Amino acid sequence: MTTRIARQKVLAIVLAGGRGSRLSPLTDKRAKPAVPFLGTYRLIDFTLSNLVHSGVQDVWVIEQYLPHGLNDHLSGGRPWDLDRTRGGLVVMPPFSSPDNEDGEFSQGNAHALAQHAHLIREFGPDLVLVLSADHIYRLDHAEVIRAHQESGASVTMVTTELDDPAGATRFGNVRVDDQGRVTEFAYKPDEPLGPTVTAEVFVYRADVLLGTLETLERRGELGDYGEYLLPELVARGDAYAFALEGYWMDVGTLDAYLQTHRDFLDGKGFALDDPEWPFITSSLARPPAHIARTAHLDDAFVCGGAVVAGEVTRSVIGPNAVVEAGAVVRDSVVQPGAAVRAGAVVSRAVVDTGAEVGAGAGVGGRSANSRPTVVGAHARVEAGADIGPGRVVAPHAVVRPGEEDETAPEAERSE
Repeated sequence: MTTRIARQKVLAIVLAGGRGSRLSPLTDKRAKPAVPFLGTYRLIDFTLSNLVHSGVQDVWVIEQYLPHGLNDHLSGGRPWDLDRTRGGLVVMPPFSSPDNEDGEFSQGNAHALAQHAHLIREFGPDLVLVLSADHIYRLDHAEVIRAHQESGASVTMVTTELDDPAGATRFGNVRVDDQGRVTEFAYKPDEPLGPTVTAEVFVYRADVLLGTLETLERRGELGDYGEYLLPELVARGDAYAFALEGYWMDVGTLDAYLQTHRDFLDGKGFALDDPEWPFITSSLARPPAHIARTAHLDDAFVCGGAVVAGEVTRSVIGPNAVVEAGAVVRDSVVQPGAAVRAGAVVSRAVVDTGAEVGAGAGVGGRSANSRPTVVGAHARVEAGADIGPGRVVAPHAVVRPGEEDETAPEAERSE
């Protein structure tokens, strides 16, 4: 019943505990991996779907921040057939122990691995596959594992190429030689090494990982794995890269979140309905979407249960969302259960779950380079209010005309 690929016992660890502050207010009331994507999915669905299609069936999800909604979505692993008698999906919440009765939150992803080192040893894997829970991509992890074995690597980093090398300052940045060996690694550097960055998927030799974590813990050097763990392994001379071919996006900022939706609308993403590699989610059965005779749709995704009677252009309308007659939604994401009332205009914005944009209200900027505007979950923008570009409304807040500056402040700019 244990996952074995290339004759190696494999344990996958999905890191799902981060705060995700750069996606605020979408993450003010939910964990980042539970943020909706394309209406139907949650961000973690892509990580879990890739794992099960790759044949990996021993999956631990390490949680920390607001885990309750995420656990409800995970449903014990049932949607991905990971609700197994032996193995399958195991949720790893924060915990106390005889050595630390008060418990401790992790201070970075390498620290999170170190906290679970004794459990990893008990499981006894040959390889540990470590992944983030909030990236959009398609990847056969079995191919990465086989390449890892052939190279004899201590760690194999899945890498991708950025169109703009300047964006490497947000990621682990690498240089790779002709044999695929990582010769240089920099974590979120001020000056990029080039366009090649880590895609937050790593295969570690378990003995090397555990030994290195133990050494770093003694030195007080854990934190994020880009700070000490990966540089330590690169210095050994046996760290290798595996190039991910195809679409990949870290949706860690509001700009990236909206851009990824645009990419799928433009056909730049990947097939979501490939019968050989379907992306799976936990979702309720919903009635068909209702497109009224007054509706005008141009390049849109409309999910089940939605009611559209207004104009929708280059946008995503989530399950059970409503766009009334006379309303306009452009270049935006209207999340599940949200409503855009008659005469309202929503442009370059995210209207989060259960939020309402009142009749004749305005949300967002009109120009192509406007910063995203976000209306938080279950917030209400009253009729006639006008919220400009780059502003955020906190979950459950109410924005009234004339009070926009107080109740819809400008968002902090992402680094």
